[in-house]
Amino acid sequence: MSTVLIIDDDDAIRQAVSTILSYDHYEILTAEDGIRGLQVFDQEDPDLVLLDIKMPGIDGLEVLRMIREDRGSTTPIIIFTGHGDFQTAAEAGRWGIFDFIEKPGDTEVIRTRVRNALRQSELERENSTLRERVTTDDELIGESPAMLEIKKTIDRVAATQARVLITGESGTGKELVARAIHRASPRFAQPLIKVNCAAIPDELIESELFGHEKGSFTGAHAKKIGKFEAANGGTLFLDEIGDMNLAAQAKVLRVLQENEIERVGGNKTLPVDVRVIAATNQDLSDAIREGRFRQDLFYRLNVIPIHLPPLSQRGDDIERIAVHVLAEVCEKNGLATKRFHPDALNNLKSRPWPGNVRELRNVVERVAILSPRDEITVADLPAADPRSLSGSLQELIDATPTLQAFKDLAERAYLEAKLAENGWNIARTAKTIDVQRSNIYKKIERHNLQNPLRAGDA
Repeated sequence: MSTVLIIDDDDAIRQAVSTILSYDHYEILTAEDGIRGLQVFDQEDPDLVLLDIKMPGIDGLEVLRMIREDRGSTTPIIIFTGHGDFQTAAEAGRWGIFDFIEKPGDTEVIRTRVRNALRQSELERENSTLRERVTTDDELIGESPAMLEIKKTIDRVAATQARVLITGESGTGKELVARAIHRASPRFAQPLIKVNCAAIPDELIESELFGHEKGSFTGAHAKKIGKFEAANGGTLFLDEIGDMNLAAQAKVLRVLQENEIERVGGNKTLPVDVRVIAATNQDLSDAIREGRFRQDLFYRLNVIPIHLPPLSQRGDDIERIAVHVLAEVCEKNGLATKRFHPDALNNLKSRPWPGNVRELRNVVERVAILSPRDEITVADLPAADPRSLSGSLQELIDATPTLQAFKDLAERAYLEAKLAENGWNIARTAKTIDVQRSNIYKKIERHNLQNPLRAGDA
C-alpha cells in the first residue's frame, strides 16, 4: 500500500483530497503546515507528497527545498497551486517536482496524477535494481567443484519461493549467495533487505524486525516500519540467524507460518509477502541441543541448505578471485592495469586464509594500491599476517622482536579468533574466554579490532 502525505494549511482541501484518494486505498497522512509536514515526512518516509505552495510560516517552496537539498530525497512531489500561479510552479520545478495541480483540483485529475507519480517512482526503482543486477552478476566468483554445485543450486531454487539456509565460516560469501538468489528470482525488482542479527541488541531485535507503534516503549517517539514490512514483496536476508534470541525466534516462526506480522505495541496484524533467506557461521545442530535455537524454526528455514566451504578448500578459486579483485581495484581507483607474477599467485594459493574471501580481498586491494610496478611479485605481498594466525608459529616468532610484541600479537590473534567464533557477540565471547565484558571492550580498543560483520559478508 502506497503512502501519500498531504501538506496544506487549508483543512477543507486536506479533507477533500484525502476522501478522493481513499477510493484508491492509499494510506493517507496529513499535515497542516510546513514544519509539521517535514516532521511527518521524516517519521513516515511517504511514497508521494502533495504540497501546497502558499502556507504561513515555512511555505511550500522552502519545504520542497528542504526535502530535496537538506534530505537528499527523490520522493515524487506534486505541487498544489492556486489561481494559475505558473511562475511559482516554475520556481518549484527547479527543485524537481513530478507535476502540479491547480486548486481546487478535479477529482479525476488528482487521482490520475497521483497514480502516474507513484507508477513513475516504481519504474525508476525497478530500473535501478536492473542496473545493479547487470553490474554485479559476476560477484560470486569461482569454478571449483564446490562453487559450481552452489551455482547450480542457486539456479534451481531462485525461481521458487523456497526458503534457504546458507552456512559457512565468516567471510566465505554468504551474503553474495543471498544476493545472487534474489537477483535471479521473480522478486528481483523488489527490495532485498538485510538484517544482521548479531549486531542488534536483544532488546531491540523485535522492533527492528516487526516495527513498533508510537509510544509502545520508552524512546518510541514515532511509528517505525520493521524489516519484514520493508521487504514486503521482496526478500529478507536474516544474517547470523544463530544469534537471534529465543523470543524473537518464536515471533519469526509465527510470521513464517501465518505470513503476517504485528508491530510491537500494535493490536492489528498486517499481511506480508516475504521470501526469507537466512545465514549463519554457527552449527545450529549444537545450538538446538544447547537450547539456544528452536528446532521448529530450523526446519522452517532449512528447506534448501547451501554450505559455503572455506576458501582454503576451493583450490584455483583463490587465483580467480585475486585476479578479478585486482582488475576491479585498479579500475575503481584509476590505476594502471596490473597483473600477478605466477609465483605471487602460487604464494596466495598456498596460504590458509582463515578470514576467507574477505581477507583475500583486503590483501589484494592493499598490494594493488601500494605496488609500484605493473607486475606484482612475491616481494610485494605482505607477510602472512601473524595477527590473523595466517602463518605458522615460526612466522609469528620471526615477526616479533620482543617478548611483549609476541604477547600483544598472540593476544590480538586469540581475541580476534574468539570474537569471530562468537559472531562478535561481546557478552558470549566474555563468557567463553572467562574475561569480564568491560575488559573485552578495552582490548578491542587497544588492538584497534574492527567488527567485519558491520561491513557485510564479502
